[in-house]
Amino acid sequence: MRELELPDLTTLTSDQKDDLIRLLFEQVRILTARVSELEARLSKDSHNSSKPPSSDGLKKTRSLRRPSGAKPGGQVGHKGTTLKRVQEPDEVIEHGLPERCDGCGEALPPSCAQIAERRQVFDIPVVRYEATEHRTLRLQCGCGKLHESRFPAGVSEAVQHGPNIRALAVHLTQGQLLPLARSAQLIDDLYGLEVSPATLLAWIEEASQVLRPAVESIAQALIEAPVVHADESGLRVASCLHWLHTAASETHTWYGVHARREMEAIEAHGILPRRMATLVHDCWKPYWKLECVHALCNAHLLRELVFLHERTGQTWPQRMIDMLISARDTCAAARPVTAALTQGQTQQIFVRYHAILDEGSAINPEAKREGARRGRIKQTPAINLLRRMREHADEVLRFLTDLRVPFTNNLGERAIRMPKVKQKISGCFRTLNGAENFCIIRSYLDTMHKQGHNTFELLRHAFMGNPLQPASC
Repeated sequence: MRELELPDLTTLTSDQKDDLIRLLFEQVRILTARVSELEARLSKDSHNSSKPPSSDGLKKTRSLRRPSGAKPGGQVGHKGTTLKRVQEPDEVIEHGLPERCDGCGEALPPSCAQIAERRQVFDIPVVRYEATEHRTLRLQCGCGKLHESRFPAGVSEAVQHGPNIRALAVHLTQGQLLPLARSAQLIDDLYGLEVSPATLLAWIEEASQVLRPAVESIAQALIEAPVVHADESGLRVASCLHWLHTAASETHTWYGVHARREMEAIEAHGILPRRMATLVHDCWKPYWKLECVHALCNAHLLRELVFLHERTGQTWPQRMIDMLISARDTCAAARPVTAALTQGQTQQIFVRYHAILDEGSAINPEAKREGARRGRIKQTPAINLLRRMREHADEVLRFLTDLRVPFTNNLGERAIRMPKVKQKISGCFRTLNGAENFCIIRSYLDTMHKQGHNTFELLRHAFMGNPLQPASC
């Protein structure tokens, strides 16, 4: 890089020296702003931005959770659980006495022995796959008519796998997120049954087709739900960037994958555009195009406020954090006993909210346009956050005016987390069809898990041709 050379100041006029000073001052201003921006980027992690915890590396971060004051471990009065003896054990092993007394040599009659102590061991059996042969019978009547029995439904091949092993394979790959090869290896290790990854792929495709109608009913339930959470994240499919979209409620989860991220994908999936009730999201711009009641995730705002407080040392971000958390706790205490806060409680919180925003705006003036330059004027992160929180005050505080609305978008973010884990473990999806199958099966399993079902048993029923349908609410 070429070094800058200072001109000979003795040869410059006063006007030239003034121009040089102004030029150097402008360069210092630009470079100072750039350094500040880069330092701000380096200081961001999961506790003060939307960066995921996996990006933190080994550095220590500070959680937004506040200490409860309780000691680690079980609390006083907590009802613990432990192994308990069963009345009817599956197997009883009696450890016999010697035939004669090792003191005097007298015979010890076994019939007179009494149980001194009992101990029970809980374990799983060592298993191996079972091969069941089905046979049909043929018999000819004396009149000449030939009678032949039939195989049961589902027994269609000369040699085939049963519903249990197929359910286990799909559960391992789509429910427990194991790669295909490792799932096949685990089945071989546990049951002595060799299954190829290609066979597992065929079972995943079969499960997807069987569960598709149930997932369509999940989408319809989310269209009708009073509160739904939405989120999206990148997903590698066929070596290209695709986008995973999710819609979730307390009882339902739906996943969809699309090559695009914005409204094209949202409209193609057809769930959010048909909703008129409340949608909780992270203030992503395309969501505002939806004609519904909006609610913003306050966890995102808290992280941004933490960042501003740490970077600027200003007090208003911490005051806003304390106010929002206090309002959250007020709503949490009110939910079990009432359907809404009083008008006085709500108004008081709104007044405090806007007063803190006014305080922040007073010490963070907006940048003004200089000269005839066109386009948007770059503002500081503080100004951008203050603008957003003022413009969307009703959406930020929606959890106050509707106690059904939670404080954060955690339901949507938790739904995204497991597919991201799948991608970290297994890499990308090789084909779009594989990603779509994962979305269908995962939508069904996550929904039914929320509704209290055993997901392995659900897959067994699906492979036996009788998939259970999710409840509508």
